[in-house]
Amino acid sequence: MIPLRDANPTRRAPFVTLVLIAACFIAFAWELGVLASSGESGLNQFFAEHGAVPARVGEALLSGQFASDAVLGILTSIFLHGGWLHLLGNMLFLWIFGNNVEDRLGRPLFLSFYLIGGIAAALTQVAIDPTSTLPVVGASGAIAATLGAYLVLFPRARILSLVFLGFFYQLIEVPALLVLGFWFVLQLIDGIASLGLSSATEGGVALFAHIGGFVVGLVIALAIRARGTRPLRPATVG
Repeated sequence: MIPLRDANPTRRAPFVTLVLIAACFIAFAWELGVLASSGESGLNQFFAEHGAVPARVGEALLSGQFASDAVLGILTSIFLHGGWLHLLGNMLFLWIFGNNVEDRLGRPLFLSFYLIGGIAAALTQVAIDPTSTLPVVGASGAIAATLGAYLVLFPRARILSLVFLGFFYQLIEVPALLVLGFWFVLQLIDGIASLGLSSATEGGVALFAHIGGFVVGLVIALAIRARGTRPLRPATVG
């Protein structure tokens, strides 16, 4: 099930969401430049320096080096991606769901929420796989936090999704509760299955970063909703 768009209009332009998307494309262009000039080994070194490496992050945190390059790598890793499919898939999800969460939270709060979600996601991966030397890169954790918030704030919003049925596919409008709930269950299943492997970064995917980010976004959105502000009502499709 691949979401394509939602029927949930915003009241203002999603400025922060657009800036985050642009930042990820700029960072990816930088990666392509490194690849062109230094090859794959240079790009791997780039990821090691600017990604979140669990073993290095854990060591730095335990020694109290909170402003070290290893810890700062958690922040920079949010804007890096391992390939075109990784980048475009993440940006699609950020565009579909980020604009409404930004509209609901407001621009400054959404930016803070997004970065906190990404940091919490990376720390979850570090906690699960503290000895891993594989760099964790990608906006997936921050976007997962955005998905968790969207689920709480707009559970009845209709999401136009591409649903595969064997060799066939169909475009269906599905409630956000089902789309995002199904996505999270898949992350849990794959994440639990990966615990028996040598690394919890199964197939190059930091599954527990997704899980941690989603839960953090869910909790923050529940706290916001508990303050008594009602979420926006999703529009119906004509």
